[in-house]
Amino acid sequence: MPILRLSEIRSMSKEEREKKVAELRVELMKLRTRVKAKGTLENPKAIKEIRRTIARILTVQREEELKERSK
Repeated sequence: MPILRLSEIRSMSKEEREKKVAELRVELMKLRTRVKAKGTLENPKAIKEIRRTIARILTVQREEELKERSK
């Protein structure tokens, strides 16, 4: 799973970001269940990267909400 840069996230539409967050949450859930079942992952940093990407997307969404309210 490639890391999304802020510029890529900002260029997405609101619907695309919501869809991406949903996809990432499903992927995160799969990785967590794989860790519980087997105990190891091919890429141990994957969970951390996905969590951070979700946080970036939610941060950009919140910034845009606040920007719209202030207008």
